[in-house]
Amino acid sequence: MEEADHDRLKHIKYLKRILQVIPGQYASLDNHRMTLAYFALSGLDLLGALEEVDKDKAAIIEWIYSLQVLPNESETNLSQCGFRGSSALGHSFHGKCADKAIPYDSGHVTMTYTALACLLILGDDLSRVNRSSVVTGLRSLQQPDGSFSCVPEGSETDMRFVYCACCVSYMLNDWSGVDREKTISYITSSLTYEGGVGQGPGAEAHGGPTYCSVASLVLMGALDTTLSGRQQAQLKRWCVMRQQSGFQGRPNKPVDTCYSFWIGATLKLLGMFDQTNYLFNRSFILSTSSPVIGGFAKSPDDSCDPLHTYLGLCGLSLLGEPGLAALHPALNISQRAFQHLERLQQPWSSGS
Repeated sequence: MEEADHDRLKHIKYLKRILQVIPGQYASLDNHRMTLAYFALSGLDLLGALEEVDKDKAAIIEWIYSLQVLPNESETNLSQCGFRGSSALGHSFHGKCADKAIPYDSGHVTMTYTALACLLILGDDLSRVNRSSVVTGLRSLQQPDGSFSCVPEGSETDMRFVYCACCVSYMLNDWSGVDREKTISYITSSLTYEGGVGQGPGAEAHGGPTYCSVASLVLMGALDTTLSGRQQAQLKRWCVMRQQSGFQGRPNKPVDTCYSFWIGATLKLLGMFDQTNYLFNRSFILSTSSPVIGGFAKSPDDSCDPLHTYLGLCGLSLLGEPGLAALHPALNISQRAFQHLERLQQPWSSGS
């Protein structure tokens, strides 16, 4: 028990470092700073250690809101609205929104999702989120085939951004920015002969997009009306077959800590998580933990990083690891943060 507590303290210190200072090897990810903050904050939440950032909570919330791309006076930038990943582009921290759209100063759908998640984790009431402009920004990202790009200027389109758009719509309790019929069509056209889901039509089945598609259907309340019994059975089989000493992302690939979440959460949403091997999963995740600085890695031979640290904690949470908070498998936030969202949504649903 003392050893487990010691490891917990190391994980907490590792996540606090990520929140406060980006290590040199992650400098290229500065424009994704919002997502790094999400990994750190949600990881601390799962560890029951959010009190570690109590003194900085107000400042973190202000920083998040400073990265919201708001409508200018003439509303010529509505397609750009959402949340940035950092202050690398756009207005200064305390800048005032000018009556002119700044080229390329746009929200990013993933950063918008992780910004909202961070605010919920920190207990914010989302009252300063310009919900209508965020939804308008989402609408500008959807493509004719139902997929989403991440920024309005144009980018790759795949299942990751479909998932982020669905999370944002669910959190804001407003689906007017998503053509759900087209989105569902994109998901079903990405099903493969193997039973899993690819990043898009014709792509190989993979654990990440399989999770993103299933979670999106769950958030839309469309899982059972979209996938037939046979399709769900094939999907469950494909996911269960990814169990090796841990979980792999696709056949004939090494196991990887992050798939303890991507595949594990998919099986949780499909009601099949009890078919996995608890001991194998737990042992593999723990084998990737750093005994020196804390955190988790992709595999025992790799260095720890923020993504695998957070998703490793998510995997352990799905397993019911003592000392970890329960996870909401579709939104990928704690059940505590999800319950806070439900309380916020009650007046929204009543129209007040």
